[in-house]
Amino acid sequence: MKLTVTSTAFEEGQTIPDRYKYKEGKSVSPPLQWGDPPPATRSFVVICDDPDAPRKTWVHWVLFNLPADTRSLAEGVPPEKSLPSGACQGTNDFGEIGYGGPAPPPGKPHRYYFKVYALDTMLDLKPGATRQQVEKAMKEHVLAEGQMMGKFSR
Repeated sequence: MKLTVTSTAFEEGQTIPDRYKYKEGKSVSPPLQWGDPPPATRSFVVICDDPDAPRKTWVHWVLFNLPADTRSLAEGVPPEKSLPSGACQGTNDFGEIGYGGPAPPPGKPHRYYFKVYALDTMLDLKPGATRQQVEKAMKEHVLAEGQMMGKFSR
């Protein structure tokens, strides 16, 4: 099943506003919304990455165990390991917890994919988990997924 993922901050394929870029560990995450998942959904995972980064796909955000009734994230999710909802944030490729915004080298625009996965389980992982750990744990548990892409350049 496909989830529709949107943001009130930018349109699909358009430029991500400067407000959401990387600022020495003080990045502001954009607001995200998504549609209703399958009834068996127990949690959501959000991953943001940049496949255009120079040496590897750069991970900007890992968020997991969002409650099944969640349909949106407000702007500015705090960079804390555990959120009041019970959700956990992982470690991004800046070595920080939470969202780290776009920070491409000067040149052509990079693409940033905000991916949302509906899972039939809660992940048995500790806060601070990496993208690789989250993806390994959610394998065989994805019921639906969707993404939106924004661009950013300097």
